[in-house]
Amino acid sequence: MIIKVCGMRDAQNIHDVLQSGVDWIGLDFRPESGRYVSQIPSCAGIIPDYSSLSSLSQHNLSGREKKALLCGVFADDMPQNIVTRVVNFGLDIVQLNGDENEVMIDNLRRTLDPDIHAGIRIMKRIAAGSRKDIEQCERFAGVVDYFLFDLQDGAGDWALLEAYRGNAPFLVGGNIRTEEAEKIRCFSHPRFYGIDLNEPFETAPGLKDTTLLEDFLKKMR
Repeated sequence: MIIKVCGMRDAQNIHDVLQSGVDWIGLDFRPESGRYVSQIPSCAGIIPDYSSLSSLSQHNLSGREKKALLCGVFADDMPQNIVTRVVNFGLDIVQLNGDENEVMIDNLRRTLDPDIHAGIRIMKRIAAGSRKDIEQCERFAGVVDYFLFDLQDGAGDWALLEAYRGNAPFLVGGNIRTEEAEKIRCFSHPRFYGIDLNEPFETAPGLKDTTLLEDFLKKMR
C-alpha cells in the first residue's frame, strides 16, 4: 500500500517524515492553500550534499536505498506553470484537483512526456460523496495513471468505492485519521493502491507530527 503524505513544505520536516518510510511526498502548489509551496525549501545543514528539494526524495534508510516520489498538487493551473514546477522541483507525479478535462490532461502529458519528464504520472482527484461521483471518473479512463478519491465526510463511506470499475489504481484521502487504520486494513478492492494523509497528522499547516504518523504506520502494518 502506497502511503502519501501531502501538504508538506518544510525541508527538515520532510526529511523526518521520510525516515518513517512513506512512499510519496505531496507538495501543494495552489496559491490559495495554507500549505502553498512558493519556493524550494533550503536544505542547508539538514542533509549533506543535497542542494534541492528533489534531492530529498533519495536517501538511505538503515542501509537500504529508499526512493520516495514527489507529487505536485495543482488546481486549474496554467499548463506552463505546471511544467515549470515539474522541472524546478523534480516532480514525479502531477495531481490535478480542479476541473481539468481530458483534453487538457492529454495535452499536458504530451508536453511533459518524454521531452521534459519521461514517464511522468498524472493523478486526478475526485471529490467522492456518492457512487455517482465515483462513476464520473469513467471519462478519464486511459487519460490518467491514478485517481485520488477524496471522501467528503472525513471517515466517509468506504463502501461507495466499490462502485469503481476502472483499471487505473486509486488512492483514498479525506482527512484520514489514526483510528481508521483497522478500517483501511480491512478494505479490499483490486485497484486500491494507497492512502493520502494530511491535516489530521499536523501540528500546524504544512508541519506533520512524525510521532503520530509513525504510530499510524505501525497500526497499518
